[in-house]
Formats: sequence, structure tokens, C-alpha cells
Amino acid sequence: MDEEELIRRAKKGNMAAFQKLMETYYPIVERFAYQLGNRPHEVEDITQEVFLRVYRFIDQYKQSKFSTWLYKITLNATRDWARKKTQDSRKVIKLGQEPLQTVDSVTAEDSLLKSEEDALLHSCIQSLDEKYRVPLILYYFHDEKYDDIADIMQLPLSTVKTRLSRAKEQLKSEVKKRQEEGMHLG
Repeated sequence: MDEEELIRRAKKGNMAAFQKLMETYYPIVERFAYQLGNRPHEVEDITQEVFLRVYRFIDQYKQSKFSTWLYKITLNATRDWARKKTQDSRKVIKLGQEPLQTVDSVTAEDSLLKSEEDALLHSCIQSLDEKYRVPLILYYFHDEKYDDIADIMQLPLSTVKTRLSRAKEQLKSEVKKRQEEGMHLG
């Protein structure tokens, strides 16, 4: 059964079709959520939130690319999560308490970052401003086309091209800087 048929059936309430869509796209959403800068222990919650939203709003899905729609939802869920985290931190500070520090699972992080180079690249990408980080991730790690990135980010095509170009320059500069710092430390 092809993707369009799965979506058509899921819109009609077919849970098996929805489950198949989820199984297909869960790893992609999870990876994108992580690449957007969410901590490993947050990725699962955000990914589940994305599929809750997909379930609730699948009837609003129009005939664009399904993955593009998922990336939009993931980006919005990540932004909502960050906003909520900031609000929660402010509430804790107002109460005069120290915010709880969460412990990232080293094994989960180790499995996602397979080498020092991956860790360096991930760290450098995370240092970029979101407006540069998101198109870079979508283009290089999710093979999205400029038009689709423009749709996901709701930006003009020319802005996406400019941001991607600047992102590459900034990333290259950041990697070089960190590699030079590493050489001086050793």
C-alpha cells in the first residue's frame, strides 16, 4: 500500500494505516527533533507530541508532501516545547527554587553520536541560530529541496537560499575554529 493510500485510510479513521504511517516516519521525526537541538530525553516526548498532532489534524492535511507537513509540525512542536521549558523555568525561579537539572542518558547520546567528528559537527550545528540551523539540517540531513524548506519554514525561496549559504559559511568557520582550539589544547 502506497503512502497516499495510507493517508487516505488514516483520514477515515483506519488505525492500522495510521500505525503504518507512524512506523514509517517515527525515526525521521525523532532524528529531526534531535537535530533541532532537543536533548535526547526530550526527543521522545516531542516525537510523541508530533504524532498526536498528526492524529488530531490529519483531516487538515492537503496534497503536499507528507514529510514536509511532518517537518512543519516537528518544528512547531520543538518551538512549543522550548517555550514551555522557558515558562516553567521562570515559574520555578519566581518560587525561589533551583530548577531541576535533568540527567541525559549517556548511552542514548553515545548511540546518537557515533564518533568525535559527529559530536563536533552536531555541536557546531547547534551553535548556529535557528534560522540557519533548520534549513541546513533539512537540506543536508533530510535531503529536502529548497522549495520544500521554504514551505516548511514559511519563507520565500530566496530567503531559504540566502540562509543556507550563510549557514554553510558559519558552520565551516565554527568547525575550523573548534578544530584549531582542539589542536592548541592537545
